[in-house]
Amino acid sequence: MRIRISWPRGSVTARLGESSTVDRLADVLPIEAKANTWGEEVYFSTPVRAKPERDARQVVDPGTVCFWPPGNALALPYGRTPVSEAGECRLASPCNVLGALEVDAGQLADIRDGDTITVERLADTD
Repeated sequence: MRIRISWPRGSVTARLGESSTVDRLADVLPIEAKANTWGEEVYFSTPVRAKPERDARQVVDPGTVCFWPPGNALALPYGRTPVSEAGECRLASPCNVLGALEVDAGQLADIRDGDTITVERLADTD
């Protein structure tokens, strides 16, 4: 599945894999939420509820699309967070890995706290 994540000054696309969390997200799209930033990570609430999956991880690559179970939120890291070590993307706690951005994750630096974020499913031909 492909999604578009938009905010007032831009947008990015991502390709998601297959998992129960991805299925739950697909069921509620499109969604709108207010952005939060934490270091070089953007996260925002969703109506999705999911437990950590077996392969949940705390350290991921920039541009990984993650679901943060404690906050019922999508998390989009693009660099260091306050808990990162040695330049890694370290999330607050283990997250379900949903997929990855198809573009440079650095574009997420344009998102500000409080920006309205829209997440929508793209048609397979987009």
